[in-house]
Amino acid sequence: MSKSPKQLIVIGDSSVYGWGDVNEGGWCERLRKNWMHLADAPVIYPLGIRGDGLEKVAKRWQQEWTCRGELRRKFPDALLLSIGLNDTAKIGREDGRPQLSSEAFRFGLGRLLKDIKKQTRVMVLGLTPVKEEHMPFSQCLWYSNQACAIYERQIEESCLELDIPFLPTYKAMRNEPSWQNLIGPDGIHLNSDGHNWIYQKVSTWSSLVNWAEIDFNKNK
Repeated sequence: MSKSPKQLIVIGDSSVYGWGDVNEGGWCERLRKNWMHLADAPVIYPLGIRGDGLEKVAKRWQQEWTCRGELRRKFPDALLLSIGLNDTAKIGREDGRPQLSSEAFRFGLGRLLKDIKKQTRVMVLGLTPVKEEHMPFSQCLWYSNQACAIYERQIEESCLELDIPFLPTYKAMRNEPSWQNLIGPDGIHLNSDGHNWIYQKVSTWSSLVNWAEIDFNKNK
């Protein structure tokens, strides 16, 4: 009798939802479809909502996680978290207050990660850069690369403190010579190439691959 596959909840904002990838539906959808072709690969539930930040995800993660166990008295085996970009945005003007200050973000993220870690395995994804010349987004939100760098550092430090796997993405993407070609015309959402870039990083991330226990030799 074969064992039931592991389940992975991927929760976050429009990046998880796949907004901007008109070809393949986003990096998470690319991973879901790829794993469906592999024997014994985990089942992926993409749970991204546009505009979500730390506070909204903190309110919904547990219900989302507990209701996708499939089997009786069984909950998903891990959760991949991808949030933070929306929290960096300054409201109303370029020097306005952010949606969530970096200090409040760090505090809230620490609490969220501790809560999730008590229930299941958690892994965390970093942020992506923005094209500042396209601001303001929706005529009222200013995103900046300086803020992205600061908030991703807060994420990384929180993960280090709690011994949680973290995949940094902001600096790596910014180091790409043509990184601006990975961002869509609105300045903040990844386009199809950008989602593919994230997919390539996530699909080869040792923390995720080792957890998934996929036998790639078996699937050749």
